[in-house]
Amino acid sequence: MTTRDVPTNGEKTILITGGAGFIGSHLSELMLNLGHHVQVIDNLSTGSLDNIRHLLANRRFHFARADVTEAVVLDRMASKADIIVHLAAAVGVQLVVERPVHTIETNVMGTDHVLRAALRYGARVLVASTSEVYGKGTRVPFAEDDDVVLGPTSKSRWGYAASKMVDEFLTLAYAREYGLDAVAMRFFNTVGPRQSGSYGMVIPRFVKQALANEPLTVYGDGQQSRCFCNVQDVVRAVAYLAFKQELDHRVYNIGGTDEITIEALARFIIERTGSQSEIILVPYSEAYAPGFEDMQRRVPDTSRVHEAIDWSPSVDLAQTIDMVIEHFK
Repeated sequence: MTTRDVPTNGEKTILITGGAGFIGSHLSELMLNLGHHVQVIDNLSTGSLDNIRHLLANRRFHFARADVTEAVVLDRMASKADIIVHLAAAVGVQLVVERPVHTIETNVMGTDHVLRAALRYGARVLVASTSEVYGKGTRVPFAEDDDVVLGPTSKSRWGYAASKMVDEFLTLAYAREYGLDAVAMRFFNTVGPRQSGSYGMVIPRFVKQALANEPLTVYGDGQQSRCFCNVQDVVRAVAYLAFKQELDHRVYNIGGTDEITIEALARFIIERTGSQSEIILVPYSEAYAPGFEDMQRRVPDTSRVHEAIDWSPSVDLAQTIDMVIEHFK
């Protein structure tokens, strides 16, 4: 499946919450390129006007700087939307640890407002979730209907996972109880140009350190592994789900399946940048907070989304890292 294969079914109006963020700005570009009208609502708390500045002159693009909980603004924009893609959320491990109240309230209340607006105007809605909801699960790869084990409420990082689980519960509840055309999408480590390292995202942080010949700070023992997926592949999947006719109202994993340890990732980035950087291991207690818990592996089972829309990633990790390097240069 390529971008050209996306079945757009005529010109639509797409509302993207968090559309000035990393994923949102790429999705905005794609939807405009497919010939649609795009509305973006973003409070710029973690997004950036620079991400969408090149889109502002497009007559089919409209941006409102506002929070999704601002009912009047959201209602006005939702009333014109055929499809709503809800990406606005509190994101990043650093933010989750430092501002747990903000994290939970932003995620749960924001999603509630969006679902109510979608129901009011009969829009299809896609709600972004995260691989964090798999918590301490050890069955790999993670499938959407697997049981979930989270850590204790005393550790704030699990509050983020729980808030996104509530988002999913709400989304599916609206579909079952009210007939809302809604699905949830669990993203696994989306990466690419425009991603900020300010909130704990590992690849942009490593690339910036490597380009400056600074030590690459690997948290923990570096043996935790992740699967990364290029943002171009992710937004392609989102677009296809947005326009897919008779889509099952379920949760869909979206991510890459090639696994790499964080230490190996650091070495790979040093190699791709030609850097003289060394690698330093930093205990989680110093990087985040005492008693911080991490997931050892995150590998998605993507058979459900592949079956639904014939999607699989097409951009490999080396290409993705090169894109990030070029962006920061």
